[in-house]
Amino acid sequence: MRLFRISVIARWMLVILGSLTSVALWSQQPAQDFTKSAPMFPNVLAPYQARHVPEANLTNSTRIGNLIQDGKLMLSLDDAIALALENNLDLVIARYNLPIADTDILRTKSGASDRGVNTGLVQGTPGGGVGGIGNTGATGGGAGGTAAAAGGVGAGAGGLVSSTLGVGPAVDSFDPILTSSLGLQHTNTPESNTVFTGVPSLLQNTGTENFGYQQGFSTGTLLNVTFDNSRVTTNSVRTFLVPQLNSNYLVQFRQHLLQGLSIASNRRFMVIARNNREIADEAFRQQVIFTVTQIETLYWNLVAANEDLKAKQRALTLAQQLEANNRKQVQAGTLAQIEIVNAQAQEASSQQALIVSQTNLQLQQLLMRNALTRNENDPVLATAAVVPTEVMQLPPSEPVVPTQDLINEALQRRPELAQAKIDLSNRRISTTAARNALLPSVDLVVNYGGAGLSGAANPGFSSAPGTPTAGFTGGYTDALTSVTSHPTYFAGFNVSIPIRNRAAQADQVRSELEYRQAQVRLQQIQNEIAIDVRNAQFAVQQNRAAVEAAIKAREYAAQSLDAEQKKLAQGLSTTYNVLQMNSTLSTSESNLVNAMSAYEQSKLQLDVVTGRTLDTLGIDIGDAETGNVTHMPHAPYAVRGTDVIMQPVPTFQPQQTGVQPPKGQ
Repeated sequence: MRLFRISVIARWMLVILGSLTSVALWSQQPAQDFTKSAPMFPNVLAPYQARHVPEANLTNSTRIGNLIQDGKLMLSLDDAIALALENNLDLVIARYNLPIADTDILRTKSGASDRGVNTGLVQGTPGGGVGGIGNTGATGGGAGGTAAAAGGVGAGAGGLVSSTLGVGPAVDSFDPILTSSLGLQHTNTPESNTVFTGVPSLLQNTGTENFGYQQGFSTGTLLNVTFDNSRVTTNSVRTFLVPQLNSNYLVQFRQHLLQGLSIASNRRFMVIARNNREIADEAFRQQVIFTVTQIETLYWNLVAANEDLKAKQRALTLAQQLEANNRKQVQAGTLAQIEIVNAQAQEASSQQALIVSQTNLQLQQLLMRNALTRNENDPVLATAAVVPTEVMQLPPSEPVVPTQDLINEALQRRPELAQAKIDLSNRRISTTAARNALLPSVDLVVNYGGAGLSGAANPGFSSAPGTPTAGFTGGYTDALTSVTSHPTYFAGFNVSIPIRNRAAQADQVRSELEYRQAQVRLQQIQNEIAIDVRNAQFAVQQNRAAVEAAIKAREYAAQSLDAEQKKLAQGLSTTYNVLQMNSTLSTSESNLVNAMSAYEQSKLQLDVVTGRTLDTLGIDIGDAETGNVTHMPHAPYAVRGTDVIMQPVPTFQPQQTGVQPPKGQ
């Protein structure tokens, strides 16, 4: 017997260890499907154990280390986009919304309401402001830098009220619920009258083994099964049976006939949760577009800062050479002393402009490193200068696409419009459920059961002769068998009619009003998209014209400076005039850099408003969701060029810039 017990214990230990091992292996899987519950086989305890969510990975991807050369981060635009998809913390935060939305799908399968998910933009990356976001970054209305939006928690977003989403009749639990009550009770009750018990102090032991099963269905049906058992022993001499064994069961069905009868109403939380998952997908796509556009803007800001620094260095070099030339002429007695002071003032001004440009470049490098890394404190990366390897390009001409075609494309692609349409579908579901909740509650209730009794005759029982105790004697099996001989059943209705029904009326009307409000907002978004597309087209045209004008101005300033220097060499001009031309050239070069940067950003914005950013760059949204880039993005408008708009001034042979000229210039 002892060996048998040891064998049973060992067997149970193996089962438990096997279950724990399966849970451990399951928790180590890289991707978990949170729309499904933990499988009960082979581990029956899995639904009652916590599911492990790995710690957030805050280390930079290995790609960034491969781009560092001689202590510098040599960065192309494609590399910048790929690094952002892997490391940008805005995307890391937004990525969690997808499995969070999955948990709502799992939750609503049980009949519970959805909790919602914040699907607003995460705007925690400083710099590269687009779409109204400041250059220093902006934080939205939600927690953690998020902006509230459609998806269940963004109540009030976009001027909309979302208080009745999910309203409707209560939904039963679709998950089966098994209940049990096992216990043993002992009572010792003094009796003031021994007529009923025959003893001055009644002792009674009661053991109960009760079980229950309950499950709801989307048809508005509720199944409730109870199976109760008890064993009672007592010292009473007036009790027929000691011990007395009772066993009874009851199977009950409840069916909604008015309120709650709608299958659509009872499954509304499931549909809303699935819709919210689609909203989360669209919101993440919008987040990727937003973040990638930020990265592109940061990249061109970095290129512009780099080019501006080169222009300021050229201006300083020219001022220094002019000051040295003036000093020689003063020493030779051919120029007044004041010309040295004049040249020194210009040199100091150029030095100040250079320092401002240097610090701005350092800031742009810092913003870029922050945007492309999870941990900017990496000792190798923290001191690495970010060097852009691609330049801005002005194409020979702009593609001619009819405005209406761009608007139609935007209406098909814009993620915020898709979110608004799905949100409108959720509101339609809520209005249907709210109408169902107006109805009175009328339920059909049917039950069937039986009761059994058995036990042993009380040897101390004394009563009138001929009492039929023998018919009830027996064991627990007899009690179970006798339940079929003593049936009980019921059929009827439960009716609840709320007089005036004001709360349900208010919810129904409010739900309709919110639905109509969302319809108008959908139309407003469509109108805004049309305006955005037209404005973006205008901006590209205007900024292109500004670049062409800036190119001409820069060429004129360079030629004027060259002519003024030749005049000065022949004694036909003054140092002041040369310094003025030098300042004009420096200003024109800065204007050209700014114009090119504005032009590039206007093209980015045109892609944003038409919703084609991901297609233009060849970004795989699956890579963005996993944070592992397997398909390298490609920006078609970035080039590695040596021909630049800013041609060097022949006299001083300044460094070249990174701006590509149009053909024919």
